[in-house]
Amino acid sequence: MIRVISNAWALLLGMMLLQVGNGMQSTLLGIRGEIEGFSTFEMSLVMSGYFVGFLFGSRMATDMIRRVGHVRVFAALGSLISAAMLIYPTFTDPWVWGISRIVIGFCFSGVYVAAESWLNNAADNKNRGKALSLYMIMQTVGIVAAQALILVADPAGFVLFIIPSVLVSLAFAPILLSISPTPAYGSTRPMTLRQILNVSPLGCVGMFLLGGVFAAQFGMAPVFGAQAGLSIVQISTLVSMFFIGAIILQFPIGWISDRMDRRLLILICAAICAFGAVLGSLFTASFPMLLVAALLIGGMSNPLYSLLIAYTNDFLDRDDMAAAAGGLLFINGLGAVAGPVITGWMMGVFGPRGFFIYIAILCAAKVIYAAYRMTQRKSTPVEETESFTAVLPSASPMAVTFAQEYDYEVAQEDADDRAA
Repeated sequence: MIRVISNAWALLLGMMLLQVGNGMQSTLLGIRGEIEGFSTFEMSLVMSGYFVGFLFGSRMATDMIRRVGHVRVFAALGSLISAAMLIYPTFTDPWVWGISRIVIGFCFSGVYVAAESWLNNAADNKNRGKALSLYMIMQTVGIVAAQALILVADPAGFVLFIIPSVLVSLAFAPILLSISPTPAYGSTRPMTLRQILNVSPLGCVGMFLLGGVFAAQFGMAPVFGAQAGLSIVQISTLVSMFFIGAIILQFPIGWISDRMDRRLLILICAAICAFGAVLGSLFTASFPMLLVAALLIGGMSNPLYSLLIAYTNDFLDRDDMAAAAGGLLFINGLGAVAGPVITGWMMGVFGPRGFFIYIAILCAAKVIYAAYRMTQRKSTPVEETESFTAVLPSASPMAVTFAQEYDYEVAQEDADDRAA
């Protein structure tokens, strides 16, 4: 662990600061939009902008890095993020905010690809798993810490927009000064979305529905809080609870998934997530119940992301896993783009509780479809399944591929030890 930290401390620290900035601007926009009198529909368009940018960034980042290198891409995208965050308080217009969100989403997607390839290059086979785990923990800690910083100044002013811009700028300094460029990317055997759908209908449908859930959590939770009349402290606490749930339950669910039929576990996690959303919709006026709902939703939906990737991998050759991971992440992004808009519409129809009703519908759909798929295909024997790879919804295909390779290497070493 000490070796991992010494080799990658600048990258880990930088990515945590980046997530602090990212988490701050997302929550802050939901609060500031209410102050500025933006409608729920306008805010839903603003929030969906991030996922539009992220979707296109995930497809274009590798080409940019191949052309000009990691350092230039990293520095250029970081500068754009920092500048875009200062546009929000300068031009309080929903269309300007939406365009800025698209830019920020695109840039963060590229930054993740560059950072995760650097991280993989800095680690070796003995510590790659620890490095990836630390990377995910630092990112989640950054998002949770961001919610506390929302409380240091008035969201109606400029200060809270300046802080994330400064943090993003500071985040890139240690990274760019301490890390050298990584080798060029290797090529992977491509897979079309239709091929992935034929291999794992549950993986594709589940990822699409899950994208809507993530978009609601990351984009519309602050808007819900503002619409529901929560205080700034309560909004920041509520948003934090989604990610705290993810920290607590990601690895226990991963351990269980390697020991039972993953379709059944997908069904159970989706059912618990739906139950949490129903609680939130029924007890919108009770803040303690909202925290319980957020804990259940975040704690179940984040592991579902990794679980659906692992389930799809059970039916793939190893050479196809990287391409399939990229396809699944793209499908997840498609669902995320529509998520805030539909959530905003439902909040307009049902009031603030529409936020939870939307999540409940998506999770219930996953339960029904998982149950249906269990009648269409025999379960894969546990001993023949791939290892569960814990990754964040913000991870790029690069990180998913590296995590899968590491887990495969560990599994092979264990098999060799048992055979010896």
